[in-house]
Amino acid sequence: MKLALLSDLHSNRQATEAVWAHAQTQGIDQLVLLGDFVDYGADPVWVVDFVRDQISRGAIAVRGNHDDAIDGHGTAELGHHVLQSLEWTRQQLSPDQQVFLASLPLTATVGPCLIAHANAHDPVHWGYVLSRLDAARSLMATPSRFVFCGHVHEPCLYHLSQTSKAGEFTPVPGVPIELSPARRWLAIPGSVGQPRDGNPAACYATFDTDSSTLTFHRVPYDHDEAARRILAAGLPAYDAERLIHGH
Repeated sequence: MKLALLSDLHSNRQATEAVWAHAQTQGIDQLVLLGDFVDYGADPVWVVDFVRDQISRGAIAVRGNHDDAIDGHGTAELGHHVLQSLEWTRQQLSPDQQVFLASLPLTATVGPCLIAHANAHDPVHWGYVLSRLDAARSLMATPSRFVFCGHVHEPCLYHLSQTSKAGEFTPVPGVPIELSPARRWLAIPGSVGQPRDGNPAACYATFDTDSSTLTFHRVPYDHDEAARRILAAGLPAYDAERLIHGH
C-alpha cells in the first residue's frame, strides 16, 4: 500500500491543489492528512471541503492544533500573532465545518504506521518533535514501526536503533529511502501550505508500506497568488511573506 502524507495545509488552496495533483501521479492507494487544515491562508472553506471530500472517499485525517483552536479552545497554545488570522478563519467557516474539525481524532493507525499531528507520546498537548530526544519519546510510546507527524513545517527523518540510539537526517527531495527493519522511524513530511525551511515549494511525502520506502517531495506552486489572496483578505502581511520566502 502506498500512502500520500500531507500535513499543515493551512488554508492554502494553491499549494493543496498542486500537491494533490502531483500525488495522483505517484500511484498512491491511500491519502493520509496530518492536520492543521486551517489558519494563516485565505481559503479555509475550500481546504476544509477538500478534506471532507477526501475522507468521504476513504482518506484518513487527524486533527491539528489550529483545527483544535477553531472552537475557541486551545488558543493559549498558539502565539499572539496567530489570533487575528484564527478569528478571521473562524468567521469564514460554517458551524458544520467547525464541528467537523472538532470531530477529527488526534491519532490514527494505517497498517504499521501511527499518524499524529504533533507527536505520539502526548498528542493532546501539541508538543513539537524538534530533536532526537523528542522523536525517541514518540517512538517509545507506540509499538508501531513507523510514526508520521506534522506540526513542524520542515521535512525531517528520525530513527531509533534496537539499542535505543537515535539519529536524524534531512532528506533529499525525490530520493527514495529504504527504511531498515533494524530500526524504527519517525518522519515529518513538512508543510503543504506553509513551508519554513527557506524553500517556498510545497512539501509532502509518499510511503510504500510493502517495501518500507519513503520519498519526500517538493512541489512548486503559485505562491505569489496564494500570498496575494492573503493580502486581499486583510490577513497579516507576514503570512503572505512566509509563502514567498518559505520561512
